[in-house]
Amino acid sequence: MKAVILAGGFGTRLSEATHVIPKPMVEIGGKPILWHIMKIYSIHGINEFVVCLGYKGYIIKEWFANYFLHTSDVTFDLAKNEMHVHNNQAEDWKVTLVETGLNTMTGGRIKKIQKYIGDERFCLTYGDGVGDVNISESIERHEKSGAKITVTAYKPQGKFGSLEIGENNMVESFTEKPAGDGVWINAGFFVCEPEVFDYIKGDDNDVIFERAPLEGLAKDGKMNSYQHRGFWKPMDILKDNKDLNAMWDSGKAPWKIW
Repeated sequence: MKAVILAGGFGTRLSEATHVIPKPMVEIGGKPILWHIMKIYSIHGINEFVVCLGYKGYIIKEWFANYFLHTSDVTFDLAKNEMHVHNNQAEDWKVTLVETGLNTMTGGRIKKIQKYIGDERFCLTYGDGVGDVNISESIERHEKSGAKITVTAYKPQGKFGSLEIGENNMVESFTEKPAGDGVWINAGFFVCEPEVFDYIKGDDNDVIFERAPLEGLAKDGKMNSYQHRGFWKPMDILKDNKDLNAMWDSGKAPWKIW
């Protein structure tokens, strides 16, 4: 099974970093968040990836082309024009990097990689979120459901402390970061049947996957959910990146399940 990763957006809310590199290449612990996402899949036995490129996609290509320079010790013999790699720790990955257009929306990007998937079931996620999602269990639940797509659902915490105020303006209870408003949200980490491509009409670059395609699948009763109650966090803004790096540096990164 392959995992498709959407990695083509502009990442404008993280512009402090993305004016130089694409968002999936912003680092956590010295490695791009894209690498962390791939490691999550890899621990569950998924080692083939199709990455949808767009904004500054060549930087992602160059990183994989020079993978050993980023991850291993090397010796350059200038006289012989040779490079020797030491302590090779490369992952057992096969990575296909696909140019899906600079301004293409998520649905259009997914449609453009259909030829690399064929008639096989595949995983799909965004290139900016990590979590300790049990990919194997989500696939198993998907198979049993008979659905055409399964989305990982997550209930985020509230951003602010919650107060209950009684008589005379006295605070009766205080809860730091309550469980939000109880709404399940789309956390990515989809499991898809190839019929999902049929819901992305034509070759329109403007198709947003989260609009007509997902709405149609849900309306037709073909969408299942895998409810994840562990850790999940998107990297939307600079603070998110700092928080994720702090978790990694502390040795308590919940998504590090490898």
